[in-house]
Amino acid sequence: MTQVDPPGPGQTPEPGQTPEPGQTPEPGQTPEAGQTPEPGQTLEAGQVPGPGPTLRSGSVPPAPVSWPAGITAAACLTFDMDAEAAVLTADISSINRMTPMSHQSYGPLVGVPRILALLERHQLKATFFIPGYSAQRYPDAVRAVAEAGHEIAHHSYFHEDTRGMDETTEAAMLDLGLKALNDVAGVRPDGYRAPLWEMNFHTPRLLAQRGFSYDSSLMDSDYPYLLAVGPAAGPAAGPAAGPAAGRGTQTATTASTLVEVPVSWGLDDWEQYAFLPDLIGSGVIESPAKVLEMWTLELEAMHRLGAAFVLCCHPFLSGRPSRAEALERLIERMKSLPGLWITTVGDVARHTASLNLTARSCPRPIVPEDAYWVARPPH
Repeated sequence: MTQVDPPGPGQTPEPGQTPEPGQTPEPGQTPEAGQTPEPGQTLEAGQVPGPGPTLRSGSVPPAPVSWPAGITAAACLTFDMDAEAAVLTADISSINRMTPMSHQSYGPLVGVPRILALLERHQLKATFFIPGYSAQRYPDAVRAVAEAGHEIAHHSYFHEDTRGMDETTEAAMLDLGLKALNDVAGVRPDGYRAPLWEMNFHTPRLLAQRGFSYDSSLMDSDYPYLLAVGPAAGPAAGPAAGPAAGRGTQTATTASTLVEVPVSWGLDDWEQYAFLPDLIGSGVIESPAKVLEMWTLELEAMHRLGAAFVLCCHPFLSGRPSRAEALERLIERMKSLPGLWITTVGDVARHTASLNLTARSCPRPIVPEDAYWVARPPH
């Protein structure tokens, strides 16, 4: 074996040599830990990249939760009463189209009474996520939900597209939605669901500042968990109104946590039934029989896991006759499962908060500095 002397200062190492610290390795060489590889080089197993922000997520897998005595899993029936707001956000010019507007008004006018009757037959309580604008437009429907003893939660003001929305605007949206729900039904909601489930990384602290106790928008777990909300400056909450005055007046530096009750697109009726030409949906309207099969399989699997099954329905979709019948059959299957707690999202959140869990996070990804070909996000 031939011995190769290390290169002197300023020299380029020969093939097969390991470069000294401070040298730039040639293509084909393996850089040592702490060196930044040149284009075409790769890091061997166990090596770490050179200076730059760490790319590791830092999040930890969520753990199963313990349920109350005699309970093995939970199921929540939730209804997003979007009405016209969801379509108007997609295309504000549709405000002049009578037929699409009538399609959306079916929800509060027909779907909500049908769903309330269904829940009454089975003596169940549900959570209704309601945009403030929908509450102002259909106050009687919202009051009927409240009078029946169901939970009312926040779902934006106008079902806004919150992607990229700045903190000041999102704070104003939250405050206007809170005011509308209080003015119409006298409620100050504990929970929030982002429109289109689109949470910004600043949204949790805006919710914590306003006294919300839970969110139901994220998708990284089968189990509810405690979401860390760190101290950060942001638009503080406006003054609370109504019976819960004082809850929404935390300062902008409040460090807190929220309970997260996760969701998934597979348990949303929008993906199965929603279609308005040129406005929403893929053009495929699924059979309620197929939807019932899919949701039942997920329900049974989550029951075996001891998880939280959170179904998201829209009254303008699942309030249609055959779909409501399919939903009733799903409820009958829920009631047949031993130890399944069919309750509101708020009840699940309160139980989760009582467990003194360690808070976990959902960190923002970092774009790798060395991968210059990867697009950079807008600021």
